[in-house]
Amino acid sequence: MDTLSSAAVAALAAADPAEKCRLTRDIATRWRDGALNGIGDTAPPDRPARPQRPPLLPPKDMPKRTYKGDRGRIGLLHALAHIELNAIDLAWDIVARFTAEDMPQGFYDDWIQVAVDEALHFEMLVDLLAALGASYGDLPAHDGLWQAAEKTADDLAARLVVVPMTLEARGLDTTPATMERLARNGDTLTPPALDVIYKDEITHVAAGVRWFKHLAEKRGWNAKAKYQRLMAERFPGGLKAPFNHPARAQAGFDQDWYEELAKRD
Repeated sequence: MDTLSSAAVAALAAADPAEKCRLTRDIATRWRDGALNGIGDTAPPDRPARPQRPPLLPPKDMPKRTYKGDRGRIGLLHALAHIELNAIDLAWDIVARFTAEDMPQGFYDDWIQVAVDEALHFEMLVDLLAALGASYGDLPAHDGLWQAAEKTADDLAARLVVVPMTLEARGLDTTPATMERLARNGDTLTPPALDVIYKDEITHVAAGVRWFKHLAEKRGWNAKAKYQRLMAERFPGGLKAPFNHPARAQAGFDQDWYEELAKRD
């Protein structure tokens, strides 16, 4: 019988996005049904398997994004689909990589649900691309998200700070304005999909905050001081204001933790 970590590694090893999404739902069902043999300790790969397309470019070489017309919508949807595909793998990686931390079952419940949410988001965005005559892989993408995973592979606290509490939290700050801009340009299909992603992201950020605070309590840290120290070490570029304080508050993210790190124009 598979363990949870070996099943997570199987999802990471699936290069085909549709198969990765299928495996994600299957693992979640087996976990809920008690059909997996505990957590296990199968180590994840350094990088997940990826399809041959899209080509991955350095972030600085990515074409500038537009929000106008079908071309702009395709570019945005493709970029978001790539983020969501990476997010599936980030969820499975956190499940498999940090089994030595002896986290409670609720930790695994949360990140399995995150993986399921991200798979739904990816499929939703792929369907919107298909409606425009496009597919995932048609455009180049960048590897910035997985680089963040590589830089935090040594420390669960750092992973929680950089991925859900910084990169996903940034989505809470920027997504409402993106939805408004698309709606002004006459797009009636993309904003509802982004609203689904936005609401789920609040729960994902909340999971990051909750388990970071759990680690802080378990290890006797001052949680705010540890968060800010890890940000200085692992995300030295700082945070860009303005912030979506109401959404971050819904996620249990204390405003004084991150406001002190803000860069302002």
